[in-house]
Amino acid sequence: MANTLTVDINDQGTATFTLNRPEVHNALNGELIDELTAALTKLSDENDVRVMVLAANGNSFSAGADLAWMRKMADASEQENYKDAMHLAELLQVIDGLPKPTIARIHGAVYGGAIGLVACCDIAIASERAIFSLSEAKLGLVPAVISPYVVRAIGGRAARRYFQSAERFDAAQARHIGLIHEVVAADKLDASMQGLIDHLLTAGPDAQAAAKRLIEEVDGTRIDDKLVQSTAQMNARMRKTKEGREGISAFLDKRKPTWRK
Repeated sequence: MANTLTVDINDQGTATFTLNRPEVHNALNGELIDELTAALTKLSDENDVRVMVLAANGNSFSAGADLAWMRKMADASEQENYKDAMHLAELLQVIDGLPKPTIARIHGAVYGGAIGLVACCDIAIASERAIFSLSEAKLGLVPAVISPYVVRAIGGRAARRYFQSAERFDAAQARHIGLIHEVVAADKLDASMQGLIDHLLTAGPDAQAAAKRLIEEVDGTRIDDKLVQSTAQMNARMRKTKEGREGISAFLDKRKPTWRK
């Protein structure tokens, strides 16, 4: 693994993917995007990995797109820019579709494309000192690639403001509009992360993956006979899985299920 990204897996099964370009505030360039995509994909099906954390070294989570990289692409053709943009689009798809719980550990500046990374994670916890900005409009650009995930997280109403104003907003406002779930003191960030991970590890991994698929199916879907039947079928199917039977048996026997270390 190159120096732009580090990956660590602890004995709990938590894999931490750490952006490691602190000298440029972890700005996203082609190399970092491709490395992160490859690392996430490689570990997505590893049974020993239970939780995936996206973190960063240095003073910032990420300043968004690397300006040197953007300057280079400004001289490229539209087709070359499309191909380049698809690398970020593929990374976001990978994060969004991971079958394991994903958490963004956020501190410092979170600008531009980095907000897309946050929006793709299942859970986002931020230091009270974190600062956010959908800054693309200041460069005459739009946050197009990240928009499906950001609008899903914050809603169209908030997006109308922040996509156009490109203003900075703090962690409290990020929580208010739905971008993050929790704001904690800077010195409590790791403890809060660990508390959440402990909760996630009590749940069945197959159930967590199924829950993510379930949310995709029901979110924004009209409640009709087809959806009612589909959810009932999933309920019945999960009860008959090996994990479902073990979970119920463990509860009745007053013991921990086998997936809990």
